[in-house]
Amino acid sequence: MRMSRRETLVMAAAAAMSGAAAPAASSSSLDKIARTKGLRFGNAVGVGAPGAKSAFNDKPYMELVARECGILVHENELKIYVIKGANEAQWNFGPADKLVDFAKQRGLLMRGHTLLWNRDEFAPNWLKSYDFGGKAKAEAWITNYVATVAKRYPQMQSFDVVNETIDPATGEIRDTVYTRALGPEVIDLAFHTAKQAAPNAKLLYNDYMGHAAKDAKHRAGVLKLLEGLKKRNVPIDALGVQGHIGNGDSDTRLAFAGEEAREWRRFMDEVKGMGLDVLITEFDINDTDGPKDPAARDQLVASVTRDYLDMMVSYPELKQIIAWGLSDNHSWLQTWWPRADKLPKRPTPYDSNLKPKLMRAAIEASLRSAPTRASWG
Repeated sequence: MRMSRRETLVMAAAAAMSGAAAPAASSSSLDKIARTKGLRFGNAVGVGAPGAKSAFNDKPYMELVARECGILVHENELKIYVIKGANEAQWNFGPADKLVDFAKQRGLLMRGHTLLWNRDEFAPNWLKSYDFGGKAKAEAWITNYVATVAKRYPQMQSFDVVNETIDPATGEIRDTVYTRALGPEVIDLAFHTAKQAAPNAKLLYNDYMGHAAKDAKHRAGVLKLLEGLKKRNVPIDALGVQGHIGNGDSDTRLAFAGEEAREWRRFMDEVKGMGLDVLITEFDINDTDGPKDPAARDQLVASVTRDYLDMMVSYPELKQIIAWGLSDNHSWLQTWWPRADKLPKRPTPYDSNLKPKLMRAAIEASLRSAPTRASWG
C-alpha cells in the first residue's frame, strides 16, 4: 500500500527523533526518477581556486553530484565578476571550463548562469563607473560580451540570459551601469544576442521572486517584464524560478501554504498563460528561523519541500529542478542570514557527511508523484 506524503514524513521524522538513522537514499538517482516524468534534476557547483575547500575540489561530494544529477550549472564561475573581474581586457574562463570538462567526462548536461546579471553590486569594480563612450559603443561592448560567453559553450542546454533585473522594492527594471548606458532595451539586446550566438539553447529570464505578501511588487514586475518581452517577440523560452524558499531577501519563515501558496499559483498561472516553460534554478530551504532540534528542523524542511515541489511539478511547463547545493557543508546559506543560535544550517538534501536527509526523500516523493510531460531532453 502506498503511504501518503504526511504519513511518510511523520514516520521518517519519528525515526529520526528516536535516534534512528535518516532513511537511505533510493537506489535510483533523483535525475533518473525525474527523467521518467520528463523532468531533469541537477545541481550548482562552485569551482573555486585550485586547492581551495570548494565543492568542486571535494571528490566524495562530486561523486555524489555525478550519481544524483543529470545536469550541472556553475555557482559563480560564469558571472561577469569572475570572467572579467580584473579589467576590461582580461577574460578568465579557466574556472568555468573545469566544470564543463567534468560534465563532459561524466556525460552530464550543462546550463549557463548567467550572461547579464543586471545588478551593479555584482558587476566588477572597474565596470561600475565605466565610460562606454556613447550608446553605440555600449551596445557593441555588451553584444561582444554576451556573444563571446555564449559561443564559448555551445553545449549549454539553456542560458539564464538576464538575472534579477527587477527591483523587488519597486517592481521596475533596476538602474545599473548597463541600463544607464542603453536604457531598459539592454534586456532585449541580451536575448537577441544570445539567440544568435547560441541558437540551440533555451533562453531564460531568472529571478528570486518569493511567494510572501511583501513580494507582490516583485512578482508583478517580473510578469510585466515577461509580457513585454513576449509582446516585442524577444526570444525567451522560459522563466527561471530560483526557489530559494525562506530566502532572507524575501521571507525567512519556513512555510509554503495558505494564501501565499494561492498567490504563487496565481503567479504561475500567469506565466503558463504566456506560453513559457519554467525551471526551478536554485532550489534550497533557508532554515534560519527553523527549530533548534535538527530532527524537528529536518522534518519541517522536508514538509515545506514537498508542499512547494508538489505544486511546481503539477505544472507540465516545469522542466527541471536544480538544487543550489546538495549537501549542507557546500551551501551558500551557511554564511548568509545566520541563525540566532549559531547552529549550522540544514538547507539541502544531504547533511555535511553526505548522508541523505528527509528533504531528499521529499524531493524523490514529489518527483515520483509528478505527472509526465514533454521533456527538454
